[in-house]
Amino acid sequence: MKTYDCDLLVIGSGAGGMAAAITAKLHGLNVLVVEKESVYGGTTARSGGWLWIPANPLAAREGITDTREQARQYLQAEAGNHFDAARVDAFLDNGPKMVEFFEGKTDVQFVLGPQFSDYHPDQPGGSTGGRSICAAPYDGRELGEHIRTLRPPLKEITFVGMMIGSGKELLHFFNVTRSVVSAAYVAKLLAKYLRDLALHGRGMRLTNGNALAGRLAKSAFDLGIPLWLNAPAGELLRDGDAVTGAVINTQDGAVQVNAAKGVVLATGGFPHDIARRARLYPHAPTGQEHWSPTPESNTGDGIKLAQALGATTADELPNAAAWVPVSRVPRGDGSFGTFPHFIDRAKPGVIAVTRAGTRFVNEGNCYHDFCQALVQVTKGQDGEICAWLIADHPTLRRYGLGHVKPFPVPLTHQLRNGYLKRGRTLTELAEACGIAPAAFAQTVAAYNRHAAQGEDPQFHKGSTAYNRYLGDPTVTPNPCLAPIQNGPFYAVQVVIGDLGSFAGLKTDAQARVLDGATGRPVPGLYAAGNDMASIMGGNYPGGGITLGPAMTFGYVAGRHAAGVTDTGA
Repeated sequence: MKTYDCDLLVIGSGAGGMAAAITAKLHGLNVLVVEKESVYGGTTARSGGWLWIPANPLAAREGITDTREQARQYLQAEAGNHFDAARVDAFLDNGPKMVEFFEGKTDVQFVLGPQFSDYHPDQPGGSTGGRSICAAPYDGRELGEHIRTLRPPLKEITFVGMMIGSGKELLHFFNVTRSVVSAAYVAKLLAKYLRDLALHGRGMRLTNGNALAGRLAKSAFDLGIPLWLNAPAGELLRDGDAVTGAVINTQDGAVQVNAAKGVVLATGGFPHDIARRARLYPHAPTGQEHWSPTPESNTGDGIKLAQALGATTADELPNAAAWVPVSRVPRGDGSFGTFPHFIDRAKPGVIAVTRAGTRFVNEGNCYHDFCQALVQVTKGQDGEICAWLIADHPTLRRYGLGHVKPFPVPLTHQLRNGYLKRGRTLTELAEACGIAPAAFAQTVAAYNRHAAQGEDPQFHKGSTAYNRYLGDPTVTPNPCLAPIQNGPFYAVQVVIGDLGSFAGLKTDAQARVLDGATGRPVPGLYAAGNDMASIMGGNYPGGGITLGPAMTFGYVAGRHAAGVTDTGA
């Protein structure tokens, strides 16, 4: 067997793995990154690209007041009995340092979401904005030939393949027919995209998670860090108790990689491990009743490698993954894409009902909470766990719904393939969807009685800063409420998916994997990203609670492997 020697081996090329690799390299280690797939970027490249970092330097520069103590109080309220003080403290201490480190020493740059509220801002220590940061847009041409192997964004959340940035950029797309400025902005982006498509075969203006993955990769390439693609890990190697490398199965055969300082597992968790889903997902008793927009190769490889050495996972968390409602989008080849519903549920004039025809949640709450409420209200019922998002014609054409785009994009295709259901009346729509018609009519009537006044006495939609952030600020008195009254009426079915798994490997505050029998760190073995158990206690406190800890603990792992013990960068 061929051999390859390095100081640190990183398995996985998402944000957690790349953060560990870059940090270790900048602290003097010889690093190798291996990736199972033919493209790099992992789940990060498909994500929104947000990182939740309390008291981050971008917020401080904007004069936003936040403290470590407030954030700790918030996380303690969110995690409850699953609060992990040591790891939370490590995250809060190192998160801002990580941001400074990457902005100061690499191509990674961030922008602030000053109005991007925590998901539960009314909890003790919660914030109405400033803790979420996003990768700044990036010119893919900076990657040179490496742009060809960057994982593309999730097709279903693009517009004709073009990535759309968050925040103000997204608002321009919503206002394209209402504002000359927005129309010009969108036309300019489309023209650039079409030019790039003709010249390069893909868009070169990277946004969101694709921008973060591209920026991290460019930083790694500039530092001379090798990246092996099509190179899954076969097994970890040990010398006594210490992990000293791994067998990597390349296209040219197996290679024994000897890693003097250890191995970082960052393979994306287990969202496509059917057996583990069946065991841990209450809504998926066979593991099949679940759809994830994460890469299909995220099958728990890193977790399995560590468990083979005696490591354990945090299966006791109340939620094993970050739930998100998704709709299944028919594709031309007969397969289905997966569309995650982040924004549309909060818009005025949109409600969600079960097959029983009743509402069950504040639709503007975060996706994780939405899915928990759906599982709870359908417990014990036969058939698929699902809900329907409902809108009338003016609402649909103003905001779109799921994969359905706003006016002037036509609806014909989505109606023909069955993704979008339509009825001239509420009764006709209910019959098309299999919703109880009488209860549905009563639900809409009860909602409408209060919506025009901006009130929702049943579920209080629009009552939090997070709800209002996702609403429409031009709608008053409540940016999240409007009556459903002008037919035809429309519906899109949503089912339960995830943005990544929570129940990863148990680790300590230095990102070291813990031995299941002794509780002590396994020498030379680290985990980052979704291979590491979430520090959020099974809850979802804010936008970016996956990538924020992923990069932070990647940074922690890289420093620890390099033997850095000081508190600086």
